[in-house]
Amino acid sequence: MTQHQPQTIVVTGSSGGIGRASAIAFGRRGDRVALLARGRAGLEGAAREVEQAGGTALIVPTDVADHDQVEAAARTVEEHFGEIDVWVNVAFTSVFAPVWEITPEEFTRVTQVTYLGFVYGTMTALRRFKPRDRGTIVQVGSALAYRGIPLQSAYCGGKHAIQGFNEALRCELLHEGSNVHTTMVQMPGTNTPQFRWVLSRLPKKAQPVPPIYQPEVTAKGVLYAADHPKRREYWVGGSTVGTLIGNAIAPGVLDRYLGKTGFSSQQTKEPRDEDRPVNLWNPADEERDYGTHGAFDDIAKSRSYQLHASQHHGLLGAAAVAGVAGLTTALARRR
Repeated sequence: MTQHQPQTIVVTGSSGGIGRASAIAFGRRGDRVALLARGRAGLEGAAREVEQAGGTALIVPTDVADHDQVEAAARTVEEHFGEIDVWVNVAFTSVFAPVWEITPEEFTRVTQVTYLGFVYGTMTALRRFKPRDRGTIVQVGSALAYRGIPLQSAYCGGKHAIQGFNEALRCELLHEGSNVHTTMVQMPGTNTPQFRWVLSRLPKKAQPVPPIYQPEVTAKGVLYAADHPKRREYWVGGSTVGTLIGNAIAPGVLDRYLGKTGFSSQQTKEPRDEDRPVNLWNPADEERDYGTHGAFDDIAKSRSYQLHASQHHGLLGAAAVAGVAGLTTALARRR
């Protein structure tokens, strides 16, 4: 077995959730991890955990919606750690509300962070990777990159945009025969702190769509993608697989199903806390570290039996394509 050589990793959105769990996992194998996010307390907590895991951490406070800040962050990383090997885009924000209750300014902010933050991170990485013809970009996506759901229109729009952007970039890199790689990891509902601080106009507390997975499960998908970036995409969680295949086969059915269940499945039974922090405009974890996990430890899954299949999903993808082709042929014959 080849011993892992420490790498320099940049992780955006690394003060909590999937970003933080991924940063810690990179640290566990001895990597140098640059932590990009806005909240000082969250960043400091993440840095401690990366160091405790065995890695080297560097805090770089950054708002990924500002291209100049992202570029400056990359220069800081290079000054401390040298050349960047892997850039992981995770940072996002959201608003939980029907479309007609979201303001234009809120749509703009969610799009700037959730979509353009990935674009700026990717562009910044490419400026360093392409001249030396190596480097890996990991885009942390979601099942919602393919399947929009109610109450998260701004977030779903951003994730759909990332999906299209990443596909276009991958084609361009393949056209050049480049040794720079980009891959995307589509995630399930995850137990992250965002549900403590997301801007919500729902009557009850917001929650991920069940089944809910722990961030450490999704982090395994990020690390595997970083080490095997030639695969265009990875799926994490059985719910992600079911959603993506179901949407490919019967999107109209899912429209109706989510119209009936999508409101209740994204809310707990507890009333919304009117005094909760909101991180859309300012970091909620500037003075308080919320950690890696959200409030759903009691019900979140700590493993995914599907994850291995996702990491080897050529067979899974072939089976899905064959199934869709068979269904299409059958429907054509009936007509």
